[in-house]
Amino acid sequence: MGAYLEVRTLSGPRLVVMEGERLSVGKHESNDLTLPWDASLSRLHAVFERYPAGWCVRDLDSRNGTWVNGERILRERPLRHGDRILLGRTQVVFRADEATARWGPTETQPAERAPELTRRERDVLVALCRRALNEDVFPEPASNREIAEALVVSEAAVRQHLLRLYDKFGIHEGSERRRVRLANEAIRRGAISMGDLWVEDGP
Repeated sequence: MGAYLEVRTLSGPRLVVMEGERLSVGKHESNDLTLPWDASLSRLHAVFERYPAGWCVRDLDSRNGTWVNGERILRERPLRHGDRILLGRTQVVFRADEATARWGPTETQPAERAPELTRRERDVLVALCRRALNEDVFPEPASNREIAEALVVSEAAVRQHLLRLYDKFGIHEGSERRRVRLANEAIRRGAISMGDLWVEDGP
């Protein structure tokens, strides 16, 4: 099939075959891929472009941004099979066969797996990351207090869970930025998905 997008819609997954050299995405009907149900999308939100080496995605100065594997992109980003893209609040997975997804030697490296997590550790990760979907600009992850309020537990309990999560994900530096790194690593390694972060707010 070459390359295609697996788009999460209100009625279930939709497959969009990526033909030609570019595919524009947005809320306006003139786009190649129109997502009118997502009010958080810009009229012209992002574009996928094909180069000899593979596909890239580029944000078009959208209001709510384009995210790849949990990181907001500020310029063009090469795509690899299985990359998770968030356009507004719409989750998309890039799928490609070996002939299409050929961005150099990194394609043969196995994906780093997420560590084993308890149910409560996973809840803490979701609460840590969820604020990213409620702001126009990438924010700091939720504070211990905000996580405690969301999960109805003590801040001390949240701190203990976070310490175990830092250890499990191999994040040992002591700066406050480790919260950002933990949030990014949790999504990049598949411990949680972008869908986990907004499903409760859906219809």
